[in-house]
Amino acid sequence: MNIIIIEDEIKAAKSLAAMITEIKPAAKILAQIQSIEENIVTAFKKVDELKNFFQQSLTPNIGDLLARLGNPEGKKSFLVSKHNKYITVPTDSIAFFYIRNETTTIMSFDQQEYAVAQSMDHVHSLLSPNQFYRLNRQYLINFAAVKEIERYFARKLFVRLVIPTPDKLLVNKEKINSFLSWLENR
Repeated sequence: MNIIIIEDEIKAAKSLAAMITEIKPAAKILAQIQSIEENIVTAFKKVDELKNFFQQSLTPNIGDLLARLGNPEGKKSFLVSKHNKYITVPTDSIAFFYIRNETTTIMSFDQQEYAVAQSMDHVHSLLSPNQFYRLNRQYLINFAAVKEIERYFARKLFVRLVIPTPDKLLVNKEKINSFLSWLENR
């Protein structure tokens, strides 16, 4: 319990603090204030800051949560633009997502690339965790795209997909158990 003592007499404030500490040893006395007037604008300012913080931080996440609750199997397709045309790319035809020039990019099984307007974190939140796995910050791979896995130096795994990737896909030792569990638990 956090406590602020407001008392204009210093001796009375110290006596009250001693009594509180004796009755409630776990209580934490944050401050002893002599005047309430000087601290009312600070208290109201803090309340407004907290109110703004909770309104801002909850709003973006509600959409993600509703999207996941409404579609637990994950997003079925992505609307992308290529050569001044909009097309939909079915999720099942996506081999992997990766970051290319700071943009989230789709690589399809037929080796077509499409830029996606969302961040990798947002895309990851939209997909089925059974179908896609986040190998690292750069790559999100489809289970159907995994060809083979082999041991690599420093207790890492090297993942080879059915289509070539711009980079070596390595799973660090901290994620190996999670990755192998994802592969096995279908």
